[in-house]
Amino acid sequence: MRRRSIMYNCIKNGLKNIFRKKLRSLLTISGVMIGVISVIIISSIGDIGKHTINQELDSLGMNGLSIGTDKSVTGKDLAVKELELLQSQSLVYDATPLIMQYSGVKIKGETGKCLIWGINNSAKKIISLNVKYGRLINESDLNSMSNVCVVDESMAQQSYQRGNIVGKTISLLLDGGYQEFEVVGVVETGGNVLQSLLGEYVPTFLYLPYTTMQNMTGRTGFDQIAVKLKSDVDPQTAAEQLTDVLENSNKIPNSIKVENLSSHKDQLNSVLDTVSFILSVIGGISMIVAGLSIMTVMLVSVNERTREIGIKKSIGASKGTILLEFLVESFFITAIGSLGGAAIGVGTVVAGSLALGIEVMINLPLILFCIGFAMAVGIIFGIYPAFKAANLKPVDALRAD
Repeated sequence: MRRRSIMYNCIKNGLKNIFRKKLRSLLTISGVMIGVISVIIISSIGDIGKHTINQELDSLGMNGLSIGTDKSVTGKDLAVKELELLQSQSLVYDATPLIMQYSGVKIKGETGKCLIWGINNSAKKIISLNVKYGRLINESDLNSMSNVCVVDESMAQQSYQRGNIVGKTISLLLDGGYQEFEVVGVVETGGNVLQSLLGEYVPTFLYLPYTTMQNMTGRTGFDQIAVKLKSDVDPQTAAEQLTDVLENSNKIPNSIKVENLSSHKDQLNSVLDTVSFILSVIGGISMIVAGLSIMTVMLVSVNERTREIGIKKSIGASKGTILLEFLVESFFITAIGSLGGAAIGVGTVVAGSLALGIEVMINLPLILFCIGFAMAVGIIFGIYPAFKAANLKPVDALRAD
C-alpha cells in the first residue's frame, strides 16, 4: 500500500512539475516530437517510394529474366526456335518476344518520340498491361501483320487530353518512313510514376504486333525474350540452366546473355534502404539532441527546486523517492513528446499519401521503435539530474536560496 502511495505521489508531482514551467516543458516536448516526426516521415517516404518504384519496375517486366544473344559471337538475333524452346522449359511460366525501337511518332499533327515495343498476345502475362480502353494485341493481329497499335494512356492524354482514343490513327517512323496505325487499345502500363519523375528520360510506350515490326523493318528475329519464371524458381539458378539449354541448342558457347532483372531491382532496393537508413539516423540524432535538452531542463529544475527537495528529505522522503520523482518527470516529457510526435507523423504520412493518390503505408514496428527509443533516451538523460537531486544533503538543500 505504501509503495502504491509513493508511486501515486511521484506521478502526481511529476505531472505537476511539468506544468509548473509550461513554456519550458512545451519546448522540451516539442524537441522530442520533432525527432519522432522526422524519423517516421523519412522512413515512411522511403518505404512508400520503394514500394511504388518496385511496382513500376514489376510492371515494366523487372521481375524476371531478359535473354538475348551476344552478337559479337553469333551475329544473330533470337528466333522463334529459341522462343518455343524456352516456353517448353518446366521452370518457365511464360516467355514473350520483344523487339524494341526508339522512334518518331506523329499524332494529331504533332511529332514526338516514343519507345516502340513489338510484342505478342502473351505479353500481358509478363509485362503488366492494364487495359483501360479497347483491347490488346491478339493472335489475329499477329497472323495478319496488322497495322494496329496499343498506346500508353499518357500519350493519349498529351495529344487528345482524354484517355480513350481507340479508333484514332497515328503515324510511326519505321524503316525510313512514316506508317499509319490504328489505335485498338489504351493501357495504363508501367512507368507512369517514372515518367512523371523522369519524363525527359523515360519515354512513353507504344505496342505493335511483333510480326508487323518484323515485316516493316525486314527483321526475322527478336532483340530479347522476356521470361517470367514460376514462383518457386530461383532466378540465378534459372539463368544458368536456360543459358545451358540455349547454348546446347545452337552449339555456340558463350553466345547467350541472360540478365536477371530481379537482381537489378534488389540492388536498387538496397540503395533505397541505405539512403532511408542514413536519413533515419540523421532524424534519430535529433532525438539525442532532444535528450540533451531534457537533461538540461532537469538540471535547471533540480537547481530551482533544491530547497523543496531539502524540505521533502527533512520530513522523511528517501533518496529512492526523490530519484523516482525526477525519473517519472523525464518519462512523462518523453512519453508526451514521442506519442504526440508519432500521431502527427502518422497523420502527415496518411494525409500526404491521400493527397498524392498513392497507397498509404504505415510501418507499425518502426513507430513503436521510435516511441520506445525516444522514451529510453529521455529516461537515460534524466538519470543524472535525478541522481543529483536524490543525493542532495537536506542541510545543504535547506540553506539554498
